[in-house]
Amino acid sequence: MRKTFTLACATSLGIMAAASTAAQAEDSVFVGHLMDITGATGFVGKLYGPAVRDAVAYINANGGIDGTTIEMDSVDYAYEVPRAISFYKKWTQNDMVALQGWGTGDTEALISFVAKDEIPVWSASYSGHLTDPTGINPNTQKPAPYNFFYGPSYSDGCRALAQWAMEDWEASGGEGTPKFVHTGDNHPYPNAPKEACAAYAEELGFEVLPPVVVSLKPGDFKAQCLTIQENGANYAYIGNLGPSVVSLFKSCDTVGTDVQFMANIWGGDRKTMEAIGDSERSLIFVAANAFWNDDAPGLETVRAISEMADPDVDFRTHHYIRGICTAYYMKEAMEWAKENGGITGPNIKQGMYARTDWVPEGMEGVCIPSTWTETDHRGTMTVNIYRGTNVDGEVGIERVTQTTLPRRDDWLGW
Repeated sequence: MRKTFTLACATSLGIMAAASTAAQAEDSVFVGHLMDITGATGFVGKLYGPAVRDAVAYINANGGIDGTTIEMDSVDYAYEVPRAISFYKKWTQNDMVALQGWGTGDTEALISFVAKDEIPVWSASYSGHLTDPTGINPNTQKPAPYNFFYGPSYSDGCRALAQWAMEDWEASGGEGTPKFVHTGDNHPYPNAPKEACAAYAEELGFEVLPPVVVSLKPGDFKAQCLTIQENGANYAYIGNLGPSVVSLFKSCDTVGTDVQFMANIWGGDRKTMEAIGDSERSLIFVAANAFWNDDAPGLETVRAISEMADPDVDFRTHHYIRGICTAYYMKEAMEWAKENGGITGPNIKQGMYARTDWVPEGMEGVCIPSTWTETDHRGTMTVNIYRGTNVDGEVGIERVTQTTLPRRDDWLGW
């Protein structure tokens, strides 16, 4: 009887210890966070990265994940892929359950790592290569079952711009076949949508010209502008961001290149239009959420997050707001995971599939309703298109259209 009693006590104590350990584990979870503050994309990285960090701090201050705190290590990896991989390997030793990522080069380099380790990633890369979780599409470079992002892919953003451009050409009475050209650095980020978008532009009826390489770094791009002009391009997609966009605008204004520029989701914002200065040309660009001065209920949450981070800031760009949307999708996927077996990578991943037309609580009117499934990680096919202008030093930004593209099978992962 004594042996039986001792065994029973030991078993009971073991169960209690295991339960205690599980409870302690649920008191906090660890998330790695890659930011680019000082590297080649720091112009927007220093806006988006802190937004994710600020949102997580606000979430923790308001109860966390139903009582579980998110411990986040935010590091500036300066847009260097080897450093990103090094931080990732370090974090996996700290029981990382999720990763908030950044660039296309590092995110695509980590696809196989995160799939093997079962660690969901929300990147600020919107490469279409990240959207096929099973690898079913022949165009898919590599299955990406643990990769997510909020917003339209670079490819779908470019497709929507090409669609807008053809409508603009027809509405303005353009004659003949319009010409489309891709511009951007020879780098994974600008290159991500190049082939996919060119194929759709041809499908729409454009003559697609040879791509023009333009550095991510600002510089003198008059030679590229002359090439664009000599080739007769009517619409030019820019795969770069702010400083490079400014240089391209000014260089083309100098040589008199007559072309309509259209920028990816990182290429257009108020600061860029201010830096461009007075210009007769406008910039058409992609966006994926409400802007600071819009009328949306969820902006109350956005402003509360901003005020907690820095009460002296009275304006935040839409890149900052997009970072908050991303953090809140992670938050609610974690809440689902906690209710369904615990906050683990695989459970968080399943949490991303638990809702359809999903806007996180508190983000109403700010984030585009999104749906991820086990066979399709394109969260949304809806693309907001804006026009930025600078006339006599007065910056104007207005939405010109919202396009919802078809969810074509041949576009998955491409």
